[in-house]
Amino acid sequence: MAESNKLHVAVFPWLAFGHIIPFLELAKSIARKGHKVSFISTPKNIKRLPGLPPHLSPLINLVSLPLPKIDELPGDAEATVDIPLTLSPYLKKACDGLEPAVASFLESASPDWVIYDIASYWLPPIAAKRGISRAYFGTFNAWSFVFFGPSSHMLNGSGPRKTAEDYMVSPEWVPFESTISFRLHELREMGKSYKEDPSAVREGVRMGLVITGCDVFLVWTCEELESDWLKVLGDIQQKTILPVGLLPPSVQDSMEERDDTWREIGGWLDKQKKSSVVYVALGTEATPSQAQITELALGLELSGLPFFWTIRSHPGSSQSDSVELPNEFEERTKGRGMVWTSWAPQLRILAHDAIGGFLTHCGWSSIIEGLQQGLPLIMLPMLWDQGLNARALAEKNVGVELFRNEQDGSFTRNSVAESLSLVMVEEEGRIYREKAREMSSIFKDRDLQERYIDNFICYLQNHRCLHKSIK
Repeated sequence: MAESNKLHVAVFPWLAFGHIIPFLELAKSIARKGHKVSFISTPKNIKRLPGLPPHLSPLINLVSLPLPKIDELPGDAEATVDIPLTLSPYLKKACDGLEPAVASFLESASPDWVIYDIASYWLPPIAAKRGISRAYFGTFNAWSFVFFGPSSHMLNGSGPRKTAEDYMVSPEWVPFESTISFRLHELREMGKSYKEDPSAVREGVRMGLVITGCDVFLVWTCEELESDWLKVLGDIQQKTILPVGLLPPSVQDSMEERDDTWREIGGWLDKQKKSSVVYVALGTEATPSQAQITELALGLELSGLPFFWTIRSHPGSSQSDSVELPNEFEERTKGRGMVWTSWAPQLRILAHDAIGGFLTHCGWSSIIEGLQQGLPLIMLPMLWDQGLNARALAEKNVGVELFRNEQDGSFTRNSVAESLSLVMVEEEGRIYREKAREMSSIFKDRDLQERYIDNFICYLQNHRCLHKSIK
C-alpha cells in the first residue's frame, strides 16, 4: 500500500465493555488492512483487553489515559462493570474529565480520523478544530437508533413522545409495521436503575451532540439484516449512514486464551449429545433479582434439558444485591446441568456442537455470537436496547421472548420451561431453529463482512481531513 493511502485512526470507546470490545474489533479490522490505530482508554481497561494477535499489535497503539478521580466513584472504578448502574452518570462525569488529555493526544498525534462513542459529546469540536475527520460509531443496531429518534429530539426534548405510553408503540417516523417498542416494565426498570446526575449534561443532549458533530455515522450492522431500518435512520438523522458489518469475532482467536478453563468446560460439553444443551448467559451489566434467578433455575430444572449456565454477580453490586440458587438445585440437576460462576469463553461455548439454543439477555454482541453459530434464541432482555432487539428478532422468527408480566417484568418457571422446550425440541418450534440456521449465513459469511470493512476503509481514505483548512 502506498504511504499516501495509509491512515492513522484514533478510536475512543465509552467505558463499558459492551462498547470497548466492538471498538477493539473495529480497530483490528482497520489494522488488518495495514493502517495504524491509536486505541484510547484508561489503564485498567487496557489491561483487561483480550490479547492482540501478534501480526496486528505493531499497528495498534494502546493509549492509556488516567481517569480523573471524582468523589462519587470507587477509586478503582474505570468501567461500568466496576459499579452499580446507579453510578453510571458519575462515570460519564469522570470520562468528561478526560477531555484535556484526549485533546492533547489528538493535537500531538494528528490522526486522519477519530472514531468516538456515545458519551463523548465534547470530542467532535475538539477534532474539528484540529482538522481531524470525525466518525460516530454506534454500538447499537439501526432499529434501536431509529426508535430513539432524530438527534433534534434528543437535543431539545422536543418531538411527539411525552409519556411512557408513547415509548410502548412504534414511533411515527417508522413508515412500516413494526412491533419494536418498549414494555412498561422495561421503562420502569430503567427509571429505577438509572438516575441522571442533575449537574451533568443530559443523556439526550450527549447523544444528540455526538450525532450532529460527526462527518459519518457508523453502525454495527449490515444491509442484509436491516436495510429498511438503515434507510429510515439516514432519513431521520440527515447524515451519511455507513454500516461497518457485524464484526463477527473469531472462534479461533478465542481459543488462544485460558485453555485451563476450557479443559473443564469443553470436557463437560464433549459428553453431551449434539444440539442438546441450552447455553444461558445474561450479560455483565445487569444483576437479575433473586426472584428471577429462582424462577430461571427452577424453569431449567423443570424443562429436563441439559444446560450450561454462566452466572456472575455484577462486580459493582453490593452484598445486598447478591443472589442464590434454590436449595439443592445443583445436586438435583447434577450430570445434565453445569453452573459456572467465573469467566467463561462464551464464543467458544456457543460454537460447540453440543449447544442447541441460547437463552440470552439480547445484548447485541451476544446476539451476533449466537446467530453466527445458527442458534435459536430464548430471549430475556434486561436493560436498554435489549428489549428492542428481542422484539425485532421475534419478528424474524429466530427465537421467542419469555412471557413476562407487563407491570413488573416477572416470569414463571413454567414460562421458562415451556419456552425452552418449544425452541429446543418441539416440532412447533422447528421454524425458530430453521430461521436461526438460515440467518447464520449472514452472520458467519466472512467474505460478506470483509466487503463492509473494505467499503468502510475506502470511505475513510476518500473523506479524511475534510477540515484541514481550519486547522
